[in-house]
Amino acid sequence: MSKPTDEELMQSVSKGNLDAMTFIFERHHRHIYNFFFQMVRDADVCEDLTQNVFYKVIKYKHSYKGGKFVSWIFKIARNIFSDYYQKQKKTIPFETIENVTEYENEESSNQKEELMHLSVVLDGLSIEDKELVVMNKIRGIKYEQIAEITGSTSGAVKTKVHRIIKKIRTNYFETI
Repeated sequence: MSKPTDEELMQSVSKGNLDAMTFIFERHHRHIYNFFFQMVRDADVCEDLTQNVFYKVIKYKHSYKGGKFVSWIFKIARNIFSDYYQKQKKTIPFETIENVTEYENEESSNQKEELMHLSVVLDGLSIEDKELVVMNKIRGIKYEQIAEITGSTSGAVKTKVHRIIKKIRTNYFETI
């Protein structure tokens, strides 16, 4: 017997079978957490944001009308991140180099320098650009799914990601 798909599990959850939520959580909590971690770099905040995503999935289970489940849950995650970012941007520096480097203890000092430099370049991007790069290049989400999440077209997302990568390359090599 094959495993039920995410979409089948979410349909079951939306009909009131909250036990199916366990399987959804097991399949996706690491992806959601890692998405937030790439954006925030604070483990405690990422845990809270991840918990909020699954809380909202349960709370709004009746709003799931089919379609790609991954797109739907990442749309929720993106909205939660946006709310978090709006609250934090005026009170706390969004991401500091210290937060990035404290998780890279096992890397050589040369690799640490390169990661720090890349982090500085990524921090120079707008939050929307950084979010697209994280979703596509780090989390591996396809252009079509990002288009669903962002309310755009896959062609527009692909073009934007390529322009952002070009900007990253330019800024990275200009500031070495």
